[in-house]
Amino acid sequence: MNIFTPLEQYIGDTLLDKKIISRQEYKEAVEEKKRSGKNLGRVLVDQGFLSGPQLVKLLSEQLGMEPITLKGKIPDPKALALINAATARLYRILPLKVVGNILDVAVADPFNSLIFDDLRFMLGLDVRGYIADELELEEALDKFYGQMRESIDDIIEELEKTKSLVAYKEEDWQKIDIASLEQMAKSGAVVKLLNLVLVQAIRSGASDIHFEPFEDEYKVRYRVDGVLYEMVPPPKRLSLAISSRIKVMAGLDIAERRLPQDGRIQIHLDGRDVELRISTLPTSFGESVVMRVLDKSIVSLDLDQLGLENENGKTLRRIIRRPHGIIVVTGPTGAGKTTTLYSCLKLINSIENKVITTEDPVEYNIDGLIQISIKENIGLTFARCLRHILRQDPDKVMVGEIRDLETAQIAVQASLTGHLVLTTLHTNDAPEGITRLIDMGLEPFLITSTLEMVVAQRLVRKLCPYCKEPFIPGQEALAELGINKEQMAGKQFFYGKGCSVCNFTGYKGRTGIFEILLLNDEIRNLIISRAPTVMIRQKAREQGMTILRESGLQKIFDGITTIEEVAKVT
Repeated sequence: MNIFTPLEQYIGDTLLDKKIISRQEYKEAVEEKKRSGKNLGRVLVDQGFLSGPQLVKLLSEQLGMEPITLKGKIPDPKALALINAATARLYRILPLKVVGNILDVAVADPFNSLIFDDLRFMLGLDVRGYIADELELEEALDKFYGQMRESIDDIIEELEKTKSLVAYKEEDWQKIDIASLEQMAKSGAVVKLLNLVLVQAIRSGASDIHFEPFEDEYKVRYRVDGVLYEMVPPPKRLSLAISSRIKVMAGLDIAERRLPQDGRIQIHLDGRDVELRISTLPTSFGESVVMRVLDKSIVSLDLDQLGLENENGKTLRRIIRRPHGIIVVTGPTGAGKTTTLYSCLKLINSIENKVITTEDPVEYNIDGLIQISIKENIGLTFARCLRHILRQDPDKVMVGEIRDLETAQIAVQASLTGHLVLTTLHTNDAPEGITRLIDMGLEPFLITSTLEMVVAQRLVRKLCPYCKEPFIPGQEALAELGINKEQMAGKQFFYGKGCSVCNFTGYKGRTGIFEILLLNDEIRNLIISRAPTVMIRQKAREQGMTILRESGLQKIFDGITTIEEVAKVT
């Protein structure tokens, strides 16, 4: 997958061709881009390989677009009033002045033709672009739009007055021509609304944004730290216009509403690139659209940051350095299994190791890993992909998920032939992971020969450090987790009061709780004899395995999370 936008590709190629930067400097900049999620131009300027004016001059010469310096420049208030703050920040533009039927704008990415097309359609004006330094542009946006906070309520009020947006019933979709859909998708008010939703959700740290049509309403919700929050709902009649706008941005077929579609949108916000993975699904009352927010700048691939800073972390670090074997991470969807595997691979990713992953789909590009995206519709399944990966001379292999016996057998074969295999399963706890493999049809002797460790995990919300306060929990809450008076002795409990930093939820961020089952001779004997899960769990507990609830209790006693959070996931 190409990680560069056309602008970044051009900048890199030109700077190397003209020998303005060296190959080594370019390589360092690319590595920093992958690590931080920032765009390549900004990285080059930040690292001192290039100045902002140099970059602007380079683009200006190539594109024949006039450069502009924004320092000391004051835009015409009439021009500023034409474009709201969310749209200006999302497109990275500053409106300068209106001359007749022409709007002059300063842009940071002149390669993005969508900017000019959208503005022409939204405003009914011709648009003339000037290339500006990105840092100057962002300073100008903060200066001139800093106090202009257009709310979703304001835009919805504007939408209510927009007569051109007609309500369509779901059964009438075949009567709508593509031209009408495109016109709705480019309506100025719809573009403003969607831009503002994206900006607010991403800045709030949302992992997913949901657009959901119902019989009498249209909901917009976003998920932060695993919990869904509802935004101000737009009018139901706008559902078709909003879904069409998202499809246009993602390059999907706006006329196809009978089948699910998948796509991606790349946007730039607050100095970093954010990728949105789009999924559309036909429902009884219109298309449901979900955006998965892939923001590398807020994802930590450090085991300590994930909550593995104790003995469990030391154990995992030791096992993943073994030359062969299978490590399985289990838990429900959204428990952070893939992030844990990425963090493990990051630790063992070195020049001496060839690491290949097969995922459904690839979420984050990591330098040094060969990553393959599963495409089951063309027959590229986990099993088929894994079989061919083994011909590529890997040292470590990550399989996104073991879904069937064939994949499990190939993973075992890979381990037996000297490879370390990391993978996931959907089970409730670590001992159940072993039972699941046997239920799939894998012979117990093969499991005992290859399986090294099973890790079960859940995610719990962390208390906001700015507003957490001590309190004494009631007996009912303590009884829910089985905490007695002896365990309470000397322990302090906290809760989140709520503040502006955590959006008055009391929580900020998430951490993991873990259960690690290490295979030893006694556990292997139980597996060979096909002992039930309860016996494997009991033996593992006798040998010191910390179960999920105990891991959660430790996080409570450390003041990291709350009783309610641990009770909810365990």
